[in-house]
Amino acid sequence: MTSGTVSGTATGTAPYGAGASAEPAARFRDLLAAEWLKLWSLRSTPWAYLVTALAVIGFNVGQAYDTYRYWTDEAAGDADEFVRDGIPLAEAFTSNAAVIHLLAAGAIGAVTVVGEYGTGLIRTTFAAVPARRSVMAAKAAVVAAVTTVFGLLVAFVSFFSTQAILSGRDIGVSLDHPGALRVVLASALLTPVAALTGMALGTLLRHMGSTMIASVMTLLVLPMVVSPDRYWSALIAHSLPYPAWRRLTEPGAHFGPYPWSAGGAWTVYAAWALAAVAITVFSVDRRDQ
Repeated sequence: MTSGTVSGTATGTAPYGAGASAEPAARFRDLLAAEWLKLWSLRSTPWAYLVTALAVIGFNVGQAYDTYRYWTDEAAGDADEFVRDGIPLAEAFTSNAAVIHLLAAGAIGAVTVVGEYGTGLIRTTFAAVPARRSVMAAKAAVVAAVTTVFGLLVAFVSFFSTQAILSGRDIGVSLDHPGALRVVLASALLTPVAALTGMALGTLLRHMGSTMIASVMTLLVLPMVVSPDRYWSALIAHSLPYPAWRRLTEPGAHFGPYPWSAGGAWTVYAAWALAAVAITVFSVDRRDQ
């Protein structure tokens, strides 16, 4: 009898109920829900979005109000030229507002990763869900979705509020004005591109200070350093998000001896977003947590 029991064990017969105790692998929609909860469980998250929105919209509205305030009766004859030169679209989303938007979105994206590394929560997450790539893909998807909606909201509010102010002097334009929708979409989609870039840098560096410096250098300083007057330098400039935004929102601007197309600028947006997601997802398997 004892021999039978030993034999049964040796042949690998599993005890009753052993297979039922194994937990099923987490589904991707469950990971999305978990990342959504983690994102909004931080009290700083809504404040970060609110402050960014107020700052960006405030810069744009302030510029439009200055134009409204100092628009004189003598300048009324120049209204057609004002619109024809694209100045209402330039004031719908100014370069100063774009810089703030770019840096804030990069910081928001970085915090979603670096915050977990700083607290050690990332180890708990990977212990609960060993499929690291799936976790990071869910995190990137949530950040991309939230920042895209946020970018659209800020861009549309900026456009309609600035044009409402300028319309008081009959120099505002509507959304169906040539180039208007492109300005709104380019400004809105700059948000997820910057946020995903910040997330990728945070995944690589895992330290808030280093990530913020790298984000500023990549998104802001590098476009200021490269020159559009030399071929290879112009190629570098054309491959960066901020110059791509300028190309899409300032169609009449002079970009040096090496001009580029709007399609190329949209391609830069897509390439940076996809590259950032790839770095975020695939780099976690190559380093200890």
